[in-house]
Amino acid sequence: MIILALDSTAKAAAVALLRDENLIAKDMHDDGNTHSSTLLPMVEELLIQNSLTVNDIDLFAASAGPGSFTGVRIGAATIKGLAFGKNKPCVAVSALEALAYNMRDTDGIVCALMDARRGQFYTATFEIANGKVSRLTPDEAKSGEDIAASLKKHEKVYLVGDGANVAIPFFGGNVQLAPADRLLADGESVGLLAKKLFESGKSVSDAEFAPTYLRLPQAERERLEKLQKEDIK
Repeated sequence: MIILALDSTAKAAAVALLRDENLIAKDMHDDGNTHSSTLLPMVEELLIQNSLTVNDIDLFAASAGPGSFTGVRIGAATIKGLAFGKNKPCVAVSALEALAYNMRDTDGIVCALMDARRGQFYTATFEIANGKVSRLTPDEAKSGEDIAASLKKHEKVYLVGDGANVAIPFFGGNVQLAPADRLLADGESVGLLAKKLFESGKSVSDAEFAPTYLRLPQAERERLEKLQKEDIK
């Protein structure tokens, strides 16, 4: 099975090709360019470099959220467009769980953090043992203080994700940043998680693939806040 996996939910855009659990090739851009202009060319280049076409893909996978609203939409639109009309399965993975998979060869507690702005982080905590990633908490939007309080019971916690550096002032001495090459989105991790979900029957069609949001978009939040202030007056 050839898997195409991508992630554009945060500041880094990542793409990978796998044959079952084996990596064929991957790429990651964290250069400040918009995902709308980098993601699809990354996919096309990776396919060309490995003498493959979209028709060779057996499973399409993408991180479907949480994350940047624009980034999540770009990733979903890209995977839906690539898979359109091919009658191939698609898998939507949690961006936070995919980040935890970056640490799959390190036993311990992993907290995935994505900067959700406005003093909050998208987060989830996982335990890794003998290569198996087990979820301890659901994907949530929480404050740094609340996340730190929930992790105090663990002796040592690895932090992954683009929110890790932002959140670290909230934590005590029991946390450690993941190595730089495992800190951000990795298409290989998305692909490995997608294969596991596919084998457990959690795939959808290209039409059914949908983003996952934990909060309303900023414009909608600001509109509601404005209405609430008007009601108070």
